[in-house]
Amino acid sequence: MRLTKLEHAGLLLEDTNKKLFVDPGMFTTPLTEVANTLAIVITHEHPDHWTPEQIERIVSKNPDVQIFGPAGLAQAAPDLPINVVQAGDAVEVGPFRLRFFGGKHAVIHSSIPVIDNVGVLVNDTLFYGGDALDVPEGIEVDLLAAPVGAPWLKIGEAIDYVLAVKPKRTFPVHEMVLSKAGKDMGNDRLKWATEQGGGEYFAVQPNESLDL
Repeated sequence: MRLTKLEHAGLLLEDTNKKLFVDPGMFTTPLTEVANTLAIVITHEHPDHWTPEQIERIVSKNPDVQIFGPAGLAQAAPDLPINVVQAGDAVEVGPFRLRFFGGKHAVIHSSIPVIDNVGVLVNDTLFYGGDALDVPEGIEVDLLAAPVGAPWLKIGEAIDYVLAVKPKRTFPVHEMVLSKAGKDMGNDRLKWATEQGGGEYFAVQPNESLDL
């Protein structure tokens, strides 16, 4: 399986010439190479994690694509055929095994409602929590997509999250809200946190890939 990081929170996973997209939102370059996509995972309803335009680009080439997301997403996007998932659910789509965790978005502020959010474990290898810092209990995480910058996040929380998960490998996501200096600082801090558990940090840039 190959992981390609897209901008911000967008991810592409490929296995046996089949594709899975995760959170292609408004900060991700418009998708073009979408043939052979079997599934899309959208962790929650915020537009930096999905837009109708991005989803339509995929659906237009793959009319049978399956879309997975939490109940809140289905309510916010009633025109999308969402397969609603929650923590504890597991599904298989072609070569992709998906297990779901969490349930709620991290708190941004007391004045902003807390929405549904699910994290996903792909093929028992990659864990991506969406906009939450839920630790997948009982899972030894091989590769963690760790958020590094967000309105709901401070760097100390990101560090503690990596320390708690203890992944073998980590790479950064959710960083389009940061300057280059902020991204560099976040990479340094998350590299340190990953190494405390004996893991390895990869400062993957958009359109760079890792073989899993």
